[in-house]
Amino acid sequence: MNKYNNIANTLNQGCTCQTLDRDHLRQDLERDASLQGMALDISQEQPHLFSDSAVYLSQSSYQRIKSVISAIERVMQLPAFEAAALQQSPDIAKKSYGPLGVFMGYDFHIDDTYAENPAVQLIEINTNAGGAMLNAALARSHRNCCTPMAIAMNSYVDLDQLENTFFAMFMNEWQLQKGNAKLGCIAIVDDVPESQYLAPEFELFRQLFEDRGIKTIITDPQALTWRNGQLIHHSDVGDTNIDIVYNRITDFDLSEPKHTALHDAYVSGDVVVTPHPRAHALQANKQHLTRLSNGEILKEWGASEADRELLSGCIPPTHNVTPQNADELWAQRKNLFFKPISGFASKAAYRGDKLTKRVWNEILQGSWGSYIAQQIVPAGHRLVNVDGVATNLKFDVRAYTYNGQIQLLAARIYQGQTTNFRTKGGGFSPVVVLSDTEFLCKSKLSKEFQ
Repeated sequence: MNKYNNIANTLNQGCTCQTLDRDHLRQDLERDASLQGMALDISQEQPHLFSDSAVYLSQSSYQRIKSVISAIERVMQLPAFEAAALQQSPDIAKKSYGPLGVFMGYDFHIDDTYAENPAVQLIEINTNAGGAMLNAALARSHRNCCTPMAIAMNSYVDLDQLENTFFAMFMNEWQLQKGNAKLGCIAIVDDVPESQYLAPEFELFRQLFEDRGIKTIITDPQALTWRNGQLIHHSDVGDTNIDIVYNRITDFDLSEPKHTALHDAYVSGDVVVTPHPRAHALQANKQHLTRLSNGEILKEWGASEADRELLSGCIPPTHNVTPQNADELWAQRKNLFFKPISGFASKAAYRGDKLTKRVWNEILQGSWGSYIAQQIVPAGHRLVNVDGVATNLKFDVRAYTYNGQIQLLAARIYQGQTTNFRTKGGGFSPVVVLSDTEFLCKSKLSKEFQ
């Protein structure tokens, strides 16, 4: 083996083993009687939510991901960064109530070809990153494949403690704002929650909280009322006072009329909302990528030389789309990816080589808000078994974090312009962090995956 070849890349490109134990996944998802049938519903309605294949990541890439997240978190705590972020933010984001925001998501493209110099490129930062509970169950079900897989799967996280980790995060959010006050009820809030693609996860969170003695409601925000300092949920069985809102809404500043009750409850400070408008303004506004990838701006703000060097090498150059640079960006479009600053989940995002003149004119006219142009960096590739045929698909890696600490890694395997859950053989996939090449070669893992 060439000394620069990376065993993670070798497995991603050469191993088509399907390691998902679907019976175990069903049992894990349906641990409570109230969740019976969830796995069947997912298989029928969302057949490409879970991939049968795992994604492998080198220890070098994992450490690089950790370093990039830590550097970004340090930069985001600089007074100059905060001032610049809040200057362009709505007023609702300018008040801090204490909570940090649950489930930050850092999305990366990884090229693990060379062990000594893996290419780790940050492409997106998100608040309220979905899928953590589903990916926890998925990872445990891949781990069930065999003993070597179990050893590798637990190399960076204790999968059996993840629910406790997630619950502790919500409790910390509560205590940061409310101290030792008694927590009575959590509401998981999204627009028409039963129609959301990740709706099964809401049920898993409900079970997580109720198993620990906290009443939990899944609701549309229009079933909420803000009255006399209290957020109230209305239903046929009566009214319930809400203490915490686990906010899955993508109206990040809560400005839409249908979110008025939630907006007023958050502004009052009497209700804990997480993640919240301030977290999005300070961390997930896509315009931050134009600053984080610019070493001169970071230097002016007081970022260390080490952080500037790291981020300039791991965040693709990103620019605001303006009338002044429109001609230059159009000429370079084949090397660029265009994203709306206020967008999410790849909505209204375009690869430059797929961009039509009509759409480009719509972007310049501001029909969908302001845009950024990010240099395209290739996604990783994973060879998977699709109906007996070895098929080469793409993948990205998401780090779910809280307070800058990685809680879980998950991959999304897909085919096409952006991540999706419509690819046969694709979907969420667990990330196996390999401790090192020597460990793998000495274990049965390398033999089982021939």
